[in-house]
Amino acid sequence: MTWGEWASTESDGIHAAGRWREPRDLDAAGPEGKLGPDARPVVSFASNDYLGLTQHPAVVAAAHAALDRWGAGAGSARLIVGSRPVHADLEAALADWKGSERAVLFPTGFATNLGVLTTFGGPGVVVCSDELNHASIIDGCRASRARVEVYRHRDLDHVDHLLATVAAERALVVTDTVFSMDGDIADVDALAAICARHDALLVLDEAHAALGPDPDLSGVDALRVGTLSKTLGSLGGFVAGPRRFTELVVNQARSYIFTTALSPADSAAALASVGVVRSGEGAELRRRLRTNVDRLRPGHPSPIVPVVLGDEARTVAAAGALLEQGMLVPGIRPPTVPPGTSRLRVTLSAAHAPSQIGALATALANL
Repeated sequence: MTWGEWASTESDGIHAAGRWREPRDLDAAGPEGKLGPDARPVVSFASNDYLGLTQHPAVVAAAHAALDRWGAGAGSARLIVGSRPVHADLEAALADWKGSERAVLFPTGFATNLGVLTTFGGPGVVVCSDELNHASIIDGCRASRARVEVYRHRDLDHVDHLLATVAAERALVVTDTVFSMDGDIADVDALAAICARHDALLVLDEAHAALGPDPDLSGVDALRVGTLSKTLGSLGGFVAGPRRFTELVVNQARSYIFTTALSPADSAAALASVGVVRSGEGAELRRRLRTNVDRLRPGHPSPIVPVVLGDEARTVAAAGALLEQGMLVPGIRPPTVPPGTSRLRVTLSAAHAPSQIGALATALANL
């Protein structure tokens, strides 16, 4: 079979399963925009811009100023000539925000997980990973060459058992704090206690933690992985933690060493966003987001609200029905989620108006 024949066969199989996907352009600044290819007006409930900071005037102005000062790109990797003052300023602000000694920037959150897990994983290490962790964690575990033990979702007893029984020089536990498809949260405080008891390193991916949790990690070796592209409304990723760990990442993580530095404009935008998040305005934005979540699903712990329908065809039809009403809500199907758990994945923002949340709630009830 030639490569062309193989590609055609693979594509035909995806088409036959009804799972072929293509990107659609959304011409938008904020929740409202026009969706391609016919430019229909929609309200998006699909973005991870949880606090609406992609449109914040101070964030946009900071990016403009960085473009004027440093240009469009860094031009090199950080360890060559790619570092700019804004990178160090942002790392210092992120470390202070997370209560850590140091933070290290990466071009994306995906690259951050790859870099962290390949630095601290390896022969002689066992990595315990939640079964519903993000793809970037899964790929980082695979690339680490460590022994990987997948534990049942949020099952603390299973984690404790694995750490007590595995034979390894060192152990690492990695988890999302907010899980990207279910919107539920890990019991981070309990995981920290378990890791401390077994001298295991705890790695937390806080990409979706716009509403917490914000744990106390003072009694455990821990690293906090974050993204600049969700709560902070920019692009990039970072890891924050003890200096002896983060300096090792700088010197060993291939996804840090062998890639061009994050653009100055993205870095400056994220730096401005950190300032907003830590201000009174940031507290008000989180309160507004919390209110929007409670309007749709009272008490739900995160801005990710799944509506599990199970059947793939029903999910596709439901997403289509919402789109006809001007609401963009993605239908999530296998292989992104397990078979039989297809769902609408609603993501909410502080930028959504109460009327938009109300219209969505009514439409979902009618479905």
